[in-house]
Amino acid sequence: MVAPEKQVKQLDRVIIRFAGDSGDGMQLTGDRFTQETAAFGNDLVTLPNFPAEIRAPQGTLPGVSSFQVHFADHDILTAGDAPDVLVAMNPAALRANLGDLPKGATIIVDTHDFTARNLTKAGYTENPLDGDGLSEYAVHTVDLTGMTVEAVKEFGLSRKDASRAKNMFALGLLSWMYGRPTETTDAFLTKRFAKVPDIRDANLAAFKAGWNFGETTEAFVVRYEIKPAKMAPGNYRNITGNLALSYGLVAAGVQSGLSVFLGSYPITPASDILHELSKHKGFGVTTFQAEDEIAGVGAAIGASFVGQLGVTTTSGPGVALKSEAIGLAVMTELPLVVIDVQRGGPSTGLPTKTEQADLLQAMFGRNGEAPVPIVAPQSPGDCFDAAIEAVRIAVTYRTPVMLLSDGYLANGSEPWRIPSLDELPTIDPDFATATNYGDGDDAEFWPYLRDEATLARPWAIPGTPGLEHRIGGLEKGDGHGNISYDPANHDFMVRTRQAKVDRIADSLPPLVVDDPGAEDGRGAKVLVLGWGSTYGPIGAGVRRVRRAGYRVAQAHLRHLNPFPHDLGEVLRRYDKVLVPEMNLGQLSMLLRAKYLVDVVGYNEVRGLPLKAAVLADVIGGLVAEAEGIDVDLTPTTDQESNDD
Repeated sequence: MVAPEKQVKQLDRVIIRFAGDSGDGMQLTGDRFTQETAAFGNDLVTLPNFPAEIRAPQGTLPGVSSFQVHFADHDILTAGDAPDVLVAMNPAALRANLGDLPKGATIIVDTHDFTARNLTKAGYTENPLDGDGLSEYAVHTVDLTGMTVEAVKEFGLSRKDASRAKNMFALGLLSWMYGRPTETTDAFLTKRFAKVPDIRDANLAAFKAGWNFGETTEAFVVRYEIKPAKMAPGNYRNITGNLALSYGLVAAGVQSGLSVFLGSYPITPASDILHELSKHKGFGVTTFQAEDEIAGVGAAIGASFVGQLGVTTTSGPGVALKSEAIGLAVMTELPLVVIDVQRGGPSTGLPTKTEQADLLQAMFGRNGEAPVPIVAPQSPGDCFDAAIEAVRIAVTYRTPVMLLSDGYLANGSEPWRIPSLDELPTIDPDFATATNYGDGDDAEFWPYLRDEATLARPWAIPGTPGLEHRIGGLEKGDGHGNISYDPANHDFMVRTRQAKVDRIADSLPPLVVDDPGAEDGRGAKVLVLGWGSTYGPIGAGVRRVRRAGYRVAQAHLRHLNPFPHDLGEVLRRYDKVLVPEMNLGQLSMLLRAKYLVDVVGYNEVRGLPLKAAVLADVIGGLVAEAEGIDVDLTPTTDQESNDD
């Protein structure tokens, strides 16, 4: 048999979504395809999306797990609004994702599970593969399960075990379609299943069978090629936000000379940080899996008291439980990094879905006047730098710091250029080594005397001769640090702790505003301001508006408390300020209160990232209003092919 001649078609980008039952291995399939794509050199952004249950109801819509990867030959910012290709392993996966597909999208369906029972579970009254209900799409019906079982029968597995390799068959087929290198997957499967040779060999055989099927079948006559992206020189790796946070904490420990102590209680979606840091004892990292959230943060504060870098990781429900202990760290003025990987709430909420609704909790969620600096990364790779920045602030200013990541950043991934050590800042703990009050025999150590520049108190390691001191949750007397109930002292200390956090703004660079026409007097009238993981969708939406010929400026906040010194001046520079958030307007509220600027909020709380196309329409409407013009964002053919 002669293999059909295949046409090779050049693309500049594609969005693929793998979807199936939560037991079908879609996260593993998507992750392996992503690693292949990273090895090839494309720019990429991913969006894993899975149920909260360990084993969600099989064959039902709530049990669908998906993994979306957007890759391109140019710089991209998001995982994409709508898939160009959907791989659906069962009826529920098809039904759950069909509404996201644009007309003309490719659908690859595993026909094996399209039985009457599974169709009913998914809410179908008849088989959607029959008739012309999917005529708007390019549908390929393939018995992935059946071909997988046939491909691995030599290994003597049960039919159930053999069919589990169907995800590798699908991965092989998609790897062939898009010219992905297979060496990384071969090596991964060989290592992962090294102790179970039959499973290892079956998965490798299924993967190769999927590749060969694409190469020989007449059903797929087109193979696609997406060239590597042009990137700045350097060594790159694919990285998730949680992994980047872990590496950032390790690097911060090295750069500060401090041992890192993580006191944590497992919670989705932050647990990966605990898992990863437990592997790095060689860098002086100690991990303590506590019995609950309160014990985790308490242990971290204890580690800071004895001169280590105390860190605790959690999500929104855990921050609520840790709030009293964080207040203790505010009062004792000890360095502490609190990482909140935000998820859908309130209460247990949506544990595996993304949200950024903990900003006000981070800002005000403690009793009394307990100000805490807040830092937020903008992308998975940026989590590395955000972690180092949080440690810098915590150590330099002797304060707990909140780092607000979220589920989209934590589980999503992108190429990350590995920095060299000389690019990383040095963080000086500047431990107290001598008495600081009085002279001669009367010299004492006062734990609440302050550095004039930072207002930070001295950090003395317990056991240092002559520097014995007492700290705790009761109010401190200015300077000497003894317990004080004096009203005037309390007012002074409250204002001093707030002033210390405000003083952090002195060390921040000016806010970077991307406004291409500003230098020659043709600046935009509309500014889009964001924070956290909205960076990608906002940037993609702004690109669309600019490609259509309209002016719009963009800025993104890394520091949410304190704000950069020039933020107020930047806001007042524009006629309209749009603030997109995955909450009901928390940053908008803070900006209105502090700067009396009537910002316009765009708010969604759907457990999913914002969509670039929707933001572009909202931005376009504001541009039309601000400039008194009609705005048409209908893309040309060229613009459609360069979506971001």
